[in-house]
Amino acid sequence: MIANHKGEIPVVILLLPFLLGIGLGLGLFSGANLTGLIIAFFVLSITFIVLNLNYSGLNLHKYRWLGGGLITVILFLFGLISVIRYNELSHNDHFSKAPAQYFVVKINNEPSVKNGLVRFTADVVESVSNGKRSAVSGTLLIATKDTNATKLYYGDELLIPAKYDPVDPPFNPAEFNYKKYLANQNIWYQAFLFPEQFVVLAANKGNPVIAYSLRLRQRLVEKLKSNMRDTDAVAVASTLILGYKADLSNDVLQAYSKTGTVHVLSVSGAHVAIIYILLAFVLGFLDRFKYGKLIKAIIIIILIWYYSLLSGFSPAVCRAAVMISMVIIGKTFSRYINTLNILALSAFVLLLYDPFFITDVGFQLSYLAVFGLIVLQPVVYGWFQFKNKWADKLWALCSVSIAAQVITFPLSAFYFHQFPVYFLISNLFIIIPTAIIMYSGIVFLLLPQIPVISMAIAFVLEKSIVLMNKGLAFIEHAPFASIGKIWLTTAEYILLYAVIICAFYFWYEKKTWLLKVSMACTLLFCISLGIKNISLSRSNQIVWLNLKKHPGIIFRHGDRAVVLTDIKPTDKTFQYSIQPYLDSCQIGNIKTISLDQNIKTLWLAKENELIQFMNTKIFVLDGKRYHSTFLEKLATDYMYITGNPAAGLNTINNYIDYQMLIIDGSNSDKLVYQAETQATVKKTNCKILKRNNSLISVSN
Repeated sequence: MIANHKGEIPVVILLLPFLLGIGLGLGLFSGANLTGLIIAFFVLSITFIVLNLNYSGLNLHKYRWLGGGLITVILFLFGLISVIRYNELSHNDHFSKAPAQYFVVKINNEPSVKNGLVRFTADVVESVSNGKRSAVSGTLLIATKDTNATKLYYGDELLIPAKYDPVDPPFNPAEFNYKKYLANQNIWYQAFLFPEQFVVLAANKGNPVIAYSLRLRQRLVEKLKSNMRDTDAVAVASTLILGYKADLSNDVLQAYSKTGTVHVLSVSGAHVAIIYILLAFVLGFLDRFKYGKLIKAIIIIILIWYYSLLSGFSPAVCRAAVMISMVIIGKTFSRYINTLNILALSAFVLLLYDPFFITDVGFQLSYLAVFGLIVLQPVVYGWFQFKNKWADKLWALCSVSIAAQVITFPLSAFYFHQFPVYFLISNLFIIIPTAIIMYSGIVFLLLPQIPVISMAIAFVLEKSIVLMNKGLAFIEHAPFASIGKIWLTTAEYILLYAVIICAFYFWYEKKTWLLKVSMACTLLFCISLGIKNISLSRSNQIVWLNLKKHPGIIFRHGDRAVVLTDIKPTDKTFQYSIQPYLDSCQIGNIKTISLDQNIKTLWLAKENELIQFMNTKIFVLDGKRYHSTFLEKLATDYMYITGNPAAGLNTINNYIDYQMLIIDGSNSDKLVYQAETQATVKKTNCKILKRNNSLISVSN
């Protein structure tokens, strides 16, 4: 429902300055003077209270804007202060503020094992230096290949060396920003432990409720595994019902992502809503009693939070539980309450607990989707009227999917760079299987193991998941199933939302200025895309990649590219560090060659160690392959060193003249130091890619 006046949605209005304060605190004011902000907050708060107590005496009804202005600034400061205080780096006792020899850490999540590597986050509770122990704070991401680490669990206390590093930023263009991803979780440092580098000091020192929920979830996952044969079905059931994603394969995840149904794999509002509908139906008889509605609300809220317990108290399910609890309370105690107020109140409560939630993609998508269902779905549903009852119900379901997809599309495109074309078909297809999976799965997990009954329920659960997976796989491989390589700038992302909001508001209010604004934003959006595409089609670039132990150069000519590397396109490193740049440049024609391959096109020629790209010449000095000798000195623009060659630069300089030296991460530290020193003596530009950002150069 759309409010007719802002007085109907006061919580929404008050939430906006709070959100603005959090947003600016995360970016512009992360290093602001906290003491000064707190003083300003209390001064303004006291002023606001005093003015309200003397409202009549001071004739403040003449200055009604004053109260609104003060509360806006107060909430803005409150958001700013909360996010700065929550940031671990602002704490004086953070473990990075003082040197130490050892740390006492407490594991604060469920360790995950993948490819033999155990990962977990831990709270640093004490630092040890020269036998002296000091209380510290902060979170550390820890990884180890020690086989004993597979026995670690939530709440275990460890003694580890105080050796850690900042999280690396993205080194290559368009690469996923893992540093920012962890920073949004308040994690700034990471440590790698070699075998036998940790000692378990104590066990089960964590929150007993969380420890119980995690162990219970593990037992329930094992129950699924022992009663179902299909591994993908077990993984989907564990993810969909319990929020346990460790066993989910990339192929299954890709099928759900490309069909616009990935939200099913995140325990969220839809799952909790299914449980709420079931409980409300079962407990509907209580409405006939005097305090029946209150009793029903209490029972439903308790059971929903118990379900949150079963799913390991993941942030997504807790978010959904808070939202649905607010809805239940509002419906129980109020004759009329605007649902947007409940939505805003739940967001305010969660952000009070953790202001960094605002950076979580799941948080943003879930609140946008619910906002779309409240505000946009009635507008979409009003587009068509059906007299047939079943046609009307089908259109109601379609309107839900359309509203949620439209409002989340700009954000999804901004983060995930794709759009599922058949989202309406796939979302309609999964409605019945999802309901069957949720209901049968919950019944199966809650019931004790009964030989015939348990196997029958597990059979229904497994076959429902297999059917859903096969159906989505079919839709995924259908022609034009998804539009990929959608890379939006921040301005384009904002323009898209302006188009959507103004267009839908026009359908509701029928005001022509809204349509004009929407059309103007659409025009600006198209112009921006056009300019960007023209610029990309006319530009030529050489991208010198940082791929650690591997060579990597991209030669881009408009919408075509040749990638020089020894990494296969199917390799995870290629998909993580190389493919994003190719997609961001809308490159459709990609050819990958190794260092020992030659190629000749109209714009690129490679013969052994020599490369000619447009008017740029490159010599590749590779320590793993044969290198030619030259009768006369060769003039090039770049010298690229890879593979830790034995030949010194002094020898090479006798045959090659170059303007810039580029050294990749496959070379030893000794060679890097020698090459950098010799380049300095020669007064030649030098770029070292080892643990540094990639280099992009332009060729005409």
